[in-house]
Amino acid sequence: MLFDFIKEMPKPETEIRLDFSSLLGPLFFTWVILQLFPIVLTALVYEKQQNLRIMMKMHGLGDDPYLMISYAYFLAISLVYMFCFVVFGSVVGLKFFTLNDYSIQFVFYFIYINLQISLSFLVAALFSNVKTVAVVGYMIVFASGLLGGFFFQFFLQDTSLPRVWIVVMELYPCFSLYAGLYEFSQYAFTGNYMGTRGMRWGDLIDSNNGMVHVLIIMIVEWVVVFFMAYYTDQFLTSGSGSRKSPLFFSHKLKSKPSSSFKNPLSSFRLPSLQRKGSKVYVELEKSDVVQEKERVELSLLKQDTTHAIVCDNLKKVYRGRDGNPEKIAVRGLSLALSQGECFGMLGPNGAGKTSFINMMIGLVKPSSGAAYVRGLDIRTDMDGIYANMGVCPQHDLLWETLTGREHLLFYGRLKNLKGTTLTQAVDESLRSVNLFTGGIADKQSGKYSGGMKRRLSVAISLIGDPKVVYMDEPSTGLDPASRKNLWNVVKRAKQNCAIILTTHSMEEAEHLCDRLGIFVDGRQLKRKYGGSYVFTMTTSSNHEVDVENLVKGLSPDAKKIYELSGTQKFELPKEAIKIADVFRAIENAKSRFIVQAWGIADTTLEDVFIKVAREAQPFDVLS
Repeated sequence: MLFDFIKEMPKPETEIRLDFSSLLGPLFFTWVILQLFPIVLTALVYEKQQNLRIMMKMHGLGDDPYLMISYAYFLAISLVYMFCFVVFGSVVGLKFFTLNDYSIQFVFYFIYINLQISLSFLVAALFSNVKTVAVVGYMIVFASGLLGGFFFQFFLQDTSLPRVWIVVMELYPCFSLYAGLYEFSQYAFTGNYMGTRGMRWGDLIDSNNGMVHVLIIMIVEWVVVFFMAYYTDQFLTSGSGSRKSPLFFSHKLKSKPSSSFKNPLSSFRLPSLQRKGSKVYVELEKSDVVQEKERVELSLLKQDTTHAIVCDNLKKVYRGRDGNPEKIAVRGLSLALSQGECFGMLGPNGAGKTSFINMMIGLVKPSSGAAYVRGLDIRTDMDGIYANMGVCPQHDLLWETLTGREHLLFYGRLKNLKGTTLTQAVDESLRSVNLFTGGIADKQSGKYSGGMKRRLSVAISLIGDPKVVYMDEPSTGLDPASRKNLWNVVKRAKQNCAIILTTHSMEEAEHLCDRLGIFVDGRQLKRKYGGSYVFTMTTSSNHEVDVENLVKGLSPDAKKIYELSGTQKFELPKEAIKIADVFRAIENAKSRFIVQAWGIADTTLEDVFIKVAREAQPFDVLS
């Protein structure tokens, strides 16, 4: 039989079912989901860079609650993001979403976003700059997508490759994400082409289905990365305080320390000679500094709880770098501060004031010595100290998007204020610093002037009636009226707490401080000021000797401190002269020569500070 020809019979056209979203989905959907990673990463590093996290910690928010709250917040944001992602894809009719079982998709996305958040915490612990971590985050996003689409996918499609190598590569979290999306895309593409369904729970037992391995790997990594992130955050100096020991978790298993002083009585220290090279450095201590040390030692011996702050020979030394010698920031400071007392710290820049404050608030650990706040050791019990502490830092640490009222509400809650008590405390704080009227309280702090931000920082440090408050130059940048009002606020606050205040304003120190400490070259030099008068007289240059003889007649111990073109200044001991004798001597002098001007005044704190700072400069004696 001869087969002559063949011809197809007419039939309806065949619809070509090609779902390009399923073909291209793994690459583009990987990028979409990974966009959350740099967002979470930069948010965490921003709070470290701006010192907002340590600010929250110093007002009572511990590390564990902070991590738990932050994790829950980012998880909620991620869930909303992924919900919108799936809903939008389903609405536009992408088979990648509509054919695969939604419950499997939910489980997969839920596990991965938890893994991604944990990974963000781990990476954030290694960085402290927002710009740097943002660049790193987006590089990871795009590199992971490209490596998944043009490298990892070839191994997924290679059936000859042992499955164990695929599992090893999926240990990289972004490849686990890509592998899961690839499984969804394959089932959706096949289901659409064949007119069947996509992935269902029953398909997970299929030997060719790799989703089970992906889910198991992500769950294990989620747990491991989460605990690694927690450990790294505590171990590294990550904006949450000073560096902890690598075995910090072992300390939590021990019994809680008692509230009594644990430091034994320090032995009395006499002025000593320290040899360095070919020179001998003589360390001299003022009598009142020695008395303060004796007071501290007596307080520790009796375990006296009346002192809110006790520092026993506190010292901080920074190691030298790049060939430079070590820097002694605080040299054996001893101080006992009672409740209701304001202690003022004066000194030039670099004298050690900020280093002392940083040790007391837990930012750095002391090199030696000890300090106690209400009986708690700053070296081991900072979490307990933070619950009763307020801090006004030198630089305003505020969220620019929060209002002044929201700041105080937040920090008030950290101090366990609730309900009407919290509302009243916030309103009173805003009124006290003149931020209540004119809608200022409800403006974002980013729109505040420098003075308004400073007043808000002071209000934050005092809300909740803390028992110990540290203020680092609180009146910087304020106008005279606002400064005086701020002084009244501090005066009222110190009735119920102990305050340590640093300032460069002598007027502020005289108004607020009960006692003063002058810090020079890392030393504490406390002096009683006002022990002499400053006598000034202006005559012609020909009578300068006559003026000197007049002053020597009033007091042989008088000391000339200034001389220029006939104007001379002298220091006269108060106990050696009487004001009436000074007036009598001036009247007698006017009959002998022309007195153009004269005056006698009490020594100002500024004069005393300059004098003590000049005399306290270290000097050396050749051996």
